[in-house]
Amino acid sequence: MDLSDTFEWSKFFALINMKKKQQDFWLGLAFASPFITGFLFLTVIPFVQSFYFSFTEYDIFTDAKWVGFDNYIRIFQDENFYKALGNTFFMAFIAVPISLLVSLLIALLLNMKVKGIALYRTVYYLPTVIPGVAGSILWLWIFNPEMGILNTVLRYLHLPDPAWLMDPAFTKPSLIIMGLFGSGGGALIYLAALQGIPKDFYEAASIDGANWWHKFYAIILPALSPVTLFQLIMGLIGAFQIFTESVILTGGALGGPDQSLLFYAVYLYNEAFVNLNMGYASALAWILFVIVMLITVVIFKSSLRWVYYGGE
Repeated sequence: MDLSDTFEWSKFFALINMKKKQQDFWLGLAFASPFITGFLFLTVIPFVQSFYFSFTEYDIFTDAKWVGFDNYIRIFQDENFYKALGNTFFMAFIAVPISLLVSLLIALLLNMKVKGIALYRTVYYLPTVIPGVAGSILWLWIFNPEMGILNTVLRYLHLPDPAWLMDPAFTKPSLIIMGLFGSGGGALIYLAALQGIPKDFYEAASIDGANWWHKFYAIILPALSPVTLFQLIMGLIGAFQIFTESVILTGGALGGPDQSLLFYAVYLYNEAFVNLNMGYASALAWILFVIVMLITVVIFKSSLRWVYYGGE
């Protein structure tokens, strides 16, 4: 066989290999097409449309009317916007850190080697699988100022029994308590990270004379910092989307007593699907998008100082 024949055969096999790669590409694309189609029509297109509608006056039943920046100007003149934003910020920057702290403490307890620890882990995690609506209805009974089990216990202990969901001063603390009830999910993530810390670190620290606080501060916190970053960002995003709890606990009334449970997502929903101000609601959605993006960027930038990854 001369060199020309060898060259022809190499071209032949290269062509076959190229065709196989093309077939694999189209086959992979076919398998991914349901996700791509859904992402395109349910996320990308609505995303672009909402940006356009934010500059229009639109109520679904009539054609959109271009109004420029009127919706955005109206937002910053709207008292309900500031009320909803303030309530949401409270839950984001007060409730989320408290939830993270409680989740960490639960994880530290569940990481102890005691008898029946598997049962304890199951019990702490179970509340996280309760649907939001069912959980909110359960807490409606618990927070009932007259017959609720919480106030019954408080009266038995001769402690103040607030009106909870009927008192503007206690509505958001009530939501924080509800959130702590579901801290088992975050605790489970922390627990997995805790069990990934090499035991050699603790042994070396003990040899150096470190007590439990030194181990917690110098070993556990740095090792858990990537998990804390993840849970912090997800918690903040979730706080900016509080909806179900507010609607159920207020019985559908917008914002509850003194609008203390008027959260951003609730206000946005009311403008979009109750008042049919789709253009205004789209502008509200984009303001929320910008706020969440800015907060996320700030957290990521600050994480360079307090998040430690393996090998650092």
